[in-house]
Order: sequence, then C-alpha cells, then structure tokens
Amino acid sequence: MLLGMQVSTAGKIYEAVKRAKDLGCNTMQIFSRNPQQWRANSLDSEDIRKFQLLQKKFKIKPIFIHIPYLINLASPNPRLYEASIEAYIEDILEVGALRADYIVTHMGSHKETSEEEGLNRLILALHTILKKTKDSRVGILLENTAGSGSWLGYRFWHQREVISALGDNPRLGLCFDTAHAYLAGYNIATKDGLEDTLDEIDRLVGINRIKLIHLNDALGKLDSRHDRHEHIGKGSIGLEGMKRIINHPRLRKLPFILETPKKSEDDDKRNLATVRRLRVAS
Repeated sequence: MLLGMQVSTAGKIYEAVKRAKDLGCNTMQIFSRNPQQWRANSLDSEDIRKFQLLQKKFKIKPIFIHIPYLINLASPNPRLYEASIEAYIEDILEVGALRADYIVTHMGSHKETSEEEGLNRLILALHTILKKTKDSRVGILLENTAGSGSWLGYRFWHQREVISALGDNPRLGLCFDTAHAYLAGYNIATKDGLEDTLDEIDRLVGINRIKLIHLNDALGKLDSRHDRHEHIGKGSIGLEGMKRIINHPRLRKLPFILETPKKSEDDDKRNLATVRRLRVAS
C-alpha cells in the first residue's frame, strides 16, 4: 500500500523525508515553503541534494508538494492573479529540482465574480503555466474542494471544464479528497454513494486521472460545505466508509496521503495504524 502523511518541513526541507520514514511511510506530501507567505528565497542547493539522496535511500515515492494557500489562479484581482501565476511557475521549477512528482493545487476562488469567470481565469493561468514549464515532468493535480465560499472544484464538472479546455494535457490529473467530497455532497460514506461518485469522475474526466487520494474523514454533515477534517474513522464517513475507500478496486493501488488533525505526533501514528488495520490483503 502506498501510504503517507502531510509531513512538516520544519528545520531543513530534507528533514521531512526522515519524518516520513520514521512514520513508516513510503510516500509523502509537503509544503516546499511557508504556505501562508510569498516566497522569501529559493531552496539551498545543498538542501535539495540531501532531499534527493534521502528520498532515494528511503524509497519514498511518489512525492507530492502542495501549493501555498496564498496562490489563487482564479482571482479577479489582477495583481494577485499575476503574482499567483509567477509563484506557481517558480514552485513547479522547484518541485522539479527536488525530483518530486506532482504539485497539488486548489482550483482557486472566483470571489465576487461567477464560477464561469473564475474557471476561465484558471484555464488561462494554467495554459500559461503549462506553456512556460513545457519541459517539466511535474504533474499538476486539481484537488476537489468542500465548496465553501467561492471556491471552485466542489463539482467534478469544474475539473472537466479545465482539463478539456487545455486539450486533455497529460500533465493534468486529479487529487481526490475524501473529506472534501463528502462535505460537498458526495455521499461516499455509503457503498452506492462511493460507486456513484467514482462513476461520475470516470464519466467526466476519467478515473485514470486520479493520481492521489487525500484520505481524510469529515467533520460535519453531508453537503455542509465546511472544510474540516477528522481522524480516520472518527468522522461522518466512519470506519466502514473509510475501509471501503481504502480497499476499492479502482482506488487501492493509488497513493493515499493523510491530512488528519495533528495535536501531537501520536495522532499521525494512530491514524496511520488505523488505515493499515483497515487495509485488506489483495
């Protein structure tokens, strides 16, 4: 099973690889820089080298890097929009230097404009990003959202519109967040609901576009639209629902990354242990 966590890069970025290994992970997700700030400086070349060496030594792959929260590729604010595109391109180049595999992105907020306008801005931004990083092998994963506020991505036709408009570029894929899907109204806690959701994804964008599962239980009611994660089996999806997702034949070979609550280091260990216990041998 490909199982990992969102791990901290506190100290040096390569220390995140050690943390993942200590948790028994064989894949991982990180922020390459402070997610709440614009880039202050580039990564040190020696830190990049050590990151690469440890990743190879511990056989942690694939590696996913989440974009900072400040980036908004659907923003109607021209300054923020242009700054987001520039920062995104810099991040992809940095992800490539780390020899990471994918960059995970929220689809942005359209603010006071319409969803259609926001999607159009996102498409234009990604067109520029893909063109200016055409020699990169880094994949871009569009993450589904819980649908709070004016965030795009809470319905899978949003991802279809973007991918279709960009010519089905093979670098584009999906990150399927279980908590977000449930909170956006997809009842993946039930067998039929999970099948219906996966059928919809397959029909609209292709199930093969899913490259990553953000495995999180949901804190809140179905279709509540509030983005809140819960410990595995402790939320509204529940143990049976999570077990069904982890072992689903269309999902089980994919990487699973947990973004569950962290009040202590023991929380990560407990959540990972729960997932491993729920996994059924093939």
